[in-house]
Amino acid sequence: MTLASSPLAPIEPPHDCPRCPRLVAAREALRQDNPTWWNAPVPAFGDPAAWLAIVGLAPGLHGANRTGRPFTGDHSGALLFATLGRFGLATGTYANRANDDVVLTGAMILNAVKCLPPANKPTPEEIRTCRPFLDNEIAALPNVRVVVALGQIAHQSAVKVLGGRLPKANFAHLAEHRMPDGRVLIDSYHPSRYNQNTGRLNEEMFDAVFARAVALGPKPDQIS
Repeated sequence: MTLASSPLAPIEPPHDCPRCPRLVAAREALRQDNPTWWNAPVPAFGDPAAWLAIVGLAPGLHGANRTGRPFTGDHSGALLFATLGRFGLATGTYANRANDDVVLTGAMILNAVKCLPPANKPTPEEIRTCRPFLDNEIAALPNVRVVVALGQIAHQSAVKVLGGRLPKANFAHLAEHRMPDGRVLIDSYHPSRYNQNTGRLNEEMFDAVFARAVALGPKPDQIS
């Protein structure tokens, strides 16, 4: 996968983005240990005409950081792409790799943090430093009317990018927040292996999030 394959390539961070020293150091170490991995900021994936934006936390070590595509290569992607398929937002067969034939229609997957954070825990400063990329990506998707945030960090970044106020928009699974410009943010627990194994999130709960998103999205005759 190359950066040019991103539908938002002109506004993606560079392959060697220098903004976060701790993340740069982790990236350089991984390039030495795993030179065939992506090991770079992970670009957006999906439909540039999307009405739905899905905001995740950050690349996973053996997932997007390895494969170069959001939610691809680890446990979380299987649930996400299967759910998108059930709601008509994805076609093709998800094969846990970036070169499968999955295509998103009406949806775009973004991340609050573009680079792998050690232990999956970005610092507040790293989240702030990366937020302009998310801001630019949302701005480049003029048809987006619904945003699904996967987890609390994604929720916080999405609220700020969409012009909302965190004290008035508390995170909770299936919580719904009307943003100042009329767009709607829907919260979901992250589809991580941990959340699925502990029962915090299951297929039915995740389906409910996307069923609500589809209900709020454009009607079939409004989709060009």
